[in-house]
Amino acid sequence: MGSGTATVTPPPVSWAQQTSCIFLTFNIECEKPDIKIENKLVSFKGTGAPEQKMYEVEIPLYAEINPEKSTQVNKGRLIELVLAKENTNESFWPALTSDKKKHHWLRVDFHRWQDEEESGDETMDDMFSNKMGDFVDDVVTDDTTSVEDDDLPDIE
Repeated sequence: MGSGTATVTPPPVSWAQQTSCIFLTFNIECEKPDIKIENKLVSFKGTGAPEQKMYEVEIPLYAEINPEKSTQVNKGRLIELVLAKENTNESFWPALTSDKKKHHWLRVDFHRWQDEEESGDETMDDMFSNKMGDFVDDVVTDDTTSVEDDDLPDIE
């Protein structure tokens, strides 16, 4: 087809996880994407509307998934994949990809994210909640009345 030097554009991808699955969303409008779900790799290839640009990405997964139990739904403006984790007894994945790189096209989907505490396990998200917890405790437990007074603007 072309000269082969065309740069590949990855679609914007967001992800979240729960104990049993990974949510992977390709934030792109693509009528007939070519999506392959393998046990340690998800690949996407497709023409994005409206600009008819070719998007392509391979995502090497951090741990194994079960392709047979995984699903994909094309919702028009985006394509959602639910990847069933092969081993649901393990703790949360520290990252989506196995290559430890920071990918500019990959974002965390905070709306879908379920804290591990909600599912009974505790590891990675503890760091977040502990930091926040310390901060909140400092503010609240010192002397609640003065904090509330200070925060209110003077009404004149």
